[in-house]
Amino acid sequence: MQQAVRLRWLRIALIVVGAIALFAFYPLTIFWPAGFVWHHGGQSHYLQMIIGIYAVLGVFLILAARNPVEHLSLIWFAVWSSVVHGAIMAVQALMDPAQRAHLYGDVPLLFVAAIVIAWLTPKRVAT
Repeated sequence: MQQAVRLRWLRIALIVVGAIALFAFYPLTIFWPAGFVWHHGGQSHYLQMIIGIYAVLGVFLILAARNPVEHLSLIWFAVWSSVVHGAIMAVQALMDPAQRAHLYGDVPLLFVAAIVIAWLTPKRVAT
């Protein structure tokens, strides 16, 4: 894929992933708590903190979409933190039968976002 086309698709992916982080995580905890909430008993302080962190990341991914090449460290942070977060959650979901729905909810969402963004992000910038 040509660099210009790849960057156009990266911009779109950053906006989509950023919008999901900003606007969709909280509703997903309400509509499908088994796949997106890691505790029982409603909205916890921990969940509010995670939603806040991902909302901020979403804002910055949307801003990075303007010129992704200038924001490669942020983009790679989003990729690798999603991989690590998803991997930890996958292990926890496999070890705790009560959390297995996460293998169909937030775990694959993080991996898909990381894979798509990583694939589209330039590995080197032409100078």
